[in-house]
Amino acid sequence: MFREMRRKKQLLPQEDAIAILEKGTSGVLAVIGDDDYPYAVPISYLYHNFKIYFHGAKAGHKLDGIMKNNKVSFCVIDQDQIVPQKYTTYFRSVIVFGKAKIMTDEEEIRNAIDILAIKYSPEETDDSRKKAIEWDFKQLCMVEISIDHITGKEAIELVKKKNEICNNYT
Repeated sequence: MFREMRRKKQLLPQEDAIAILEKGTSGVLAVIGDDDYPYAVPISYLYHNFKIYFHGAKAGHKLDGIMKNNKVSFCVIDQDQIVPQKYTTYFRSVIVFGKAKIMTDEEEIRNAIDILAIKYSPEETDDSRKKAIEWDFKQLCMVEISIDHITGKEAIELVKKKNEICNNYT
């Protein structure tokens, strides 16, 4: 169903791809937009239990796209180091394919937004975080992406560097 990566040597192990999703703070969500044009928008997100969560307003382009077709892709760039003398970049990224749904269960929404708030404001107290969530809760729309497929890839130079390090320890 999903394409196999052409440059298999650059494929990140699943654990590495998940680690990138866990530590990342922003990515680009792509949906089918107006007149079937792709619509890609940067978002802050949370990866939790093989799902991606994000919040926003209760109306807008991305929600219209999700309601039209719930199949989405989501990309996170972990590294993008330009190496001008070699005319390349040393990159590491992850692409997720999945199905998005607008969450409706209030308990699930509260749980997801609480975990997201802990990620982005870990120094806040429980009381402070709960007050902030309550303040905006009625205007809040939470979206959950159930992941169907994850692919991580890195520059061949990074693969070679890791292999050199591993070979030095054996």
